[in-house]
Amino acid sequence: MSLGQQLAPHLPFLRRYGRALTGSQTHGDRYVRATLEAIVAAPEEFPRDVDPRLGLYRTFHAIWNSTNYDETPESMSASLDDGQESIARARLARMTPLSRQALLLTAMEGFTPEDAGYLIDVEVAEVDSLVAEALAEIEQQTRARVLIIEDEPIIAMDIETIVRDLGHEVTGVAVTRDEAVALAMEDRPGLVLADIQLADDSSGIDAVKDILAEFEVPVIFITAFPERLLTGERPEPTFLITKPFQRSTVKAAIAQALFFDQATVPAV
Repeated sequence: MSLGQQLAPHLPFLRRYGRALTGSQTHGDRYVRATLEAIVAAPEEFPRDVDPRLGLYRTFHAIWNSTNYDETPESMSASLDDGQESIARARLARMTPLSRQALLLTAMEGFTPEDAGYLIDVEVAEVDSLVAEALAEIEQQTRARVLIIEDEPIIAMDIETIVRDLGHEVTGVAVTRDEAVALAMEDRPGLVLADIQLADDSSGIDAVKDILAEFEVPVIFITAFPERLLTGERPEPTFLITKPFQRSTVKAAIAQALFFDQATVPAV
C-alpha cells in the first residue's frame, strides 16, 4: 500500500483538528494542504517508525510550529480588524497554544497522552499538566447561552446535561429546522450545537444557515458521518463532534468554539 493510501483515511480528521485548532476552516485546511505538500516534496522525511496517523499529525505539527500565522502579529493584522485582533490576542494570552493542542489531541482526536507527547514533543507528564492547564482556563471562560438542535431525545438530554454541567445555559432544544430557527429568533443564543439530520428529514445545516443569515453565532455540528463534512472541497463546519461522543470531546469543542468567538468577552 502506498503512503498516500495509508494517509487518506486520516485526512478528514486532520482537517477537523486543524479547523478546531485555528478556529477556521480556511486556516485549518491551509495547514493540512501545507502538510500534504511537505510530504509529497520529501516523502523520505515522513516518520516511518510510527503509525501513519501519528506520522501525519507529527508532520502537521512541524508545519504548525514553523509558521503558526495565527499567533504572529503581522499575519493577524493582515487578516483581522483591530477589534478581532485584540480579542484573538486576549484568548491566546489566556490559554497557551500548547495547552490547546494537548487538550484537542486527547479529548477530540482520541490520542493517548503518550501519543500526544510525541506529537507536540513533550514528556507524558507535561501533557497531563498542559491538559489540566487548558481545563482550568475553560473553567474561567465566559458562560454561553446554548441552543441545541437534536431530534434524538436521549442524545439531546445527554448534550443538555453536559452543557449545563459546564455552567452554560440552554435556551432551548429544537428537533426540526423550523423549530430551531424559531427558537433562535425568540431567544438569541451565544452558541449552537446542531445535529445534521433532524426529525422531519430537514437538515441541521440548513437550520444553521437560516440562523446565520440573521446573526452571527459560533456553531458546533454533531454527526455520525464526519467524513462527509471534512472533505475540504466546499464551505464546511469549523467545529465538528463525532457520534458517539465523549463528554470530554463536547467540553473541548465548546471551549474552543467560544475561544474564537468574536462576540464573547473572555472571563477575567
